[in-house]
Amino acid sequence: MEFDQLRYFLALSTRENFTRTAAELGISQPALSRSIQKLEEELGQPLFDRRARAVTLTDAGQLLQSRARQVLTLVDETKAEISDDGRSGRIRIGAIPTIAPYFLPELLGRFAEEFPGASVIVREQTTDLLLKAITQGEVDLAVVALPFPAKYIEIEELFAEELFLVLPPGHDLIQKTSIRLTDIEPLPFVLLDEAHCLSDNIVSFCRNRNFHPVSVERTSQLAMVQELVALSHGISMIPAMARDVDGSGRRVYRSLSGKKPTRTIAAVWNPYRFQSRLLEAFKDRLRVYAAEKATRHGDG
Repeated sequence: MEFDQLRYFLALSTRENFTRTAAELGISQPALSRSIQKLEEELGQPLFDRRARAVTLTDAGQLLQSRARQVLTLVDETKAEISDDGRSGRIRIGAIPTIAPYFLPELLGRFAEEFPGASVIVREQTTDLLLKAITQGEVDLAVVALPFPAKYIEIEELFAEELFLVLPPGHDLIQKTSIRLTDIEPLPFVLLDEAHCLSDNIVSFCRNRNFHPVSVERTSQLAMVQELVALSHGISMIPAMARDVDGSGRRVYRSLSGKKPTRTIAAVWNPYRFQSRLLEAFKDRLRVYAAEKATRHGDG
């Protein structure tokens, strides 16, 4: 049993398709099929139930999936610890979709300039999937929004940012000198689907003030929320970091009067996993960058 076989097996167990997996691994489909077949022959058990367009794990495959992750994580961490010079190596960073495109690019650019020998792999997923990846050692650090239920994970708050009301051009509320929650109570909202914690932040803020927003549309992309607002499908609330990069002029952002809706951005990692010097260096740069964001948005 070879490490590459286990890596191929894990990739296929996630993607559940030989063609897509082979393409992403950069190998031919026959080569991937031979690797899986040899692994099954060695173990004396089928690892996948093969169907027309997809494969699913057998009971034996599910057991191997768990063990393979443990083995490869141990190997990767051992290599990293032995060769840990604090300047080179690989770190795996995760972020939720409402943070990744707005927060990470500048931070990653700065880090790449300072650490040209480092390789940073970025994973953009919802909070629950990132927390699972952190626990399993598939991601070294993730940038997420609080709150969330989690055990055995280190959480470091970075900064809080305001959620701005976003309106289509020409909306009646734009003319008001101050906009209260009661002004938007009867209006339809465009929200992200329930997999995204930003919607929880918005709904929780409103519920705490005895107001439940009426959602007329839900989508999986924050950019689509902004686009639907521009097309007058409804209104919404958008994080400051997303507002800051919207130079389209097709939407109007306003701050609510009174207590502002906010969300808290945090870094999370698994303290029981090996923390390389390179990862610690990334944490330090992340803290500095987050402090800049906090100052920019009037927090702290």
